[in-house]
Amino acid sequence: MIHTIKKAITLFSLVIFGSAILYNCEPDPDNLGEQLFLDGAAQGNEKSFDITAFNINNNDTIRTDASKLTYGVLGAFNEGQFGMQKASYLTQLRLSSYNPDFGTNAQVDSVVLVIKPRFASDSVTTNTVDDNYTYTTFADGTVNAKKVVNTYPVLKFGKAKRTFNIRVNEVDEFLKGVSDSAKSNAAYPATTLLGTKEFKGSVSSVAITKDDGGAALFTAATPGIRIPLDKTFFQNKIIAKKGQPELQDASNFTRYFKGIRISVDEQDGYLFQFSPNDMELIMYYKNDNTSTSPATKKQTTYSFALGTGNTHIGQYEYNRSGSAWSSAAIGDENTGVSKLFAQGMGGPSIGIKFPKNTIDTLKKRYNDNKAAIISAKVRLYIDKSSWNNVYAKPTAFTFLQKSLSVNPKPNHTISLAFTKDLTSFANLPGFRFYNYNLTNDPPYYDFIVTQSVKDLVETNQSDDNRSLRIDLGTFLTNSQTNALIGPSSTSRTYDTQRAVFVGSNTSDANKAQLLVIYGTK
Repeated sequence: MIHTIKKAITLFSLVIFGSAILYNCEPDPDNLGEQLFLDGAAQGNEKSFDITAFNINNNDTIRTDASKLTYGVLGAFNEGQFGMQKASYLTQLRLSSYNPDFGTNAQVDSVVLVIKPRFASDSVTTNTVDDNYTYTTFADGTVNAKKVVNTYPVLKFGKAKRTFNIRVNEVDEFLKGVSDSAKSNAAYPATTLLGTKEFKGSVSSVAITKDDGGAALFTAATPGIRIPLDKTFFQNKIIAKKGQPELQDASNFTRYFKGIRISVDEQDGYLFQFSPNDMELIMYYKNDNTSTSPATKKQTTYSFALGTGNTHIGQYEYNRSGSAWSSAAIGDENTGVSKLFAQGMGGPSIGIKFPKNTIDTLKKRYNDNKAAIISAKVRLYIDKSSWNNVYAKPTAFTFLQKSLSVNPKPNHTISLAFTKDLTSFANLPGFRFYNYNLTNDPPYYDFIVTQSVKDLVETNQSDDNRSLRIDLGTFLTNSQTNALIGPSSTSRTYDTQRAVFVGSNTSDANKAQLLVIYGTK
């Protein structure tokens, strides 16, 4: 199904052309909108033009500190086009209260780390594990019930059925402050093993329901991966340090217990995402109940804080050996390449440039024939010869424009900014800066550049503003206003998608191109 922005285009047309009709009684030859719509009807024509498409090598690195990680990524995935991509995750942890009192003769019973992956909530498998379960409530006393386990597949990118051995290690190096930047390729030693868990790709929750009527008596929290950790380690690392400087404040603690690293042993399988701020680390222990004689043991828990306020780092490893990307042409703004590679999490991006010849041709049509640009889009096709597989095709992109400005020195400063279409029309209902058709053979993607091209053709805008960048991921929005935060705030840091597209330096009929609909009277 193709996604369109008909409503936005209608409004866009009114903005571009309607103002000329309303405010100009005598049309000037350069008032293109009037020339099209006064005393006659415009005829729309679509024509394709050459563009230059090339690969951008990001050197397999990206910022992955807490300010960039809405989600963490874990797992590994290996395929022939991009090679092996492996994701681990590091986090600090803090005490929920400092200088804690664990009571008399405290003894750790167990410690559990809970990771809550994103899962398919509409794909539940329900199993009744106990038909004769007895549940006790304060209101009703003993109730005949059923114990039910609901199992959900984790949302994955890669091979669906693989088992991971998840490993948790203590980090040996201070992870710096929460506001410090961190790169995905940085190495952090983590030698002491704290725990492991075999993970088969699904998470479960437990529900207890009444036999009579089926009403829910108990429902567990969000399904998660529960990883048992070494209780002796926490006995010695935490309980034994009661009253000592290591547990007195956050600064001491994060340098004493520097954090944990979560990784998988395997080199292939899939990648999955989880929320860093929803992780839990719970220590179950007992101590002496001195209010009784003789003293008895009582059970209690202590929760560590793993969420906001801690340093979080995504650590990504790559092995490109033998992959298509390892020998792919990078190209540049002048030559272009035949195949385009795009991958999240620090992998390659796509660069687009409108050649001078293309812009000059459109300018000539505008000046000589009054050919008004009604619509313009960059079209990219999936390269079937390289990316014809069962993996989900990408549906999330960011699209930026290289902006060249002159400062007072006067030196040129180059930066990336939102495209003109996005800044002009993002608030219009239904507006999308890209569309896609995944049912077409091969699938294709259209990136809207109408205003950007009009500015190049119909104004004296510098030709240096002819370059665009396409990345996998989405622009992040303010949770309060839903407005875009900025051009550098995207989900590319943790986006697991990838794909190969047809480039421009090729005779392929599906090569990258600029499609322009223009009107002539």
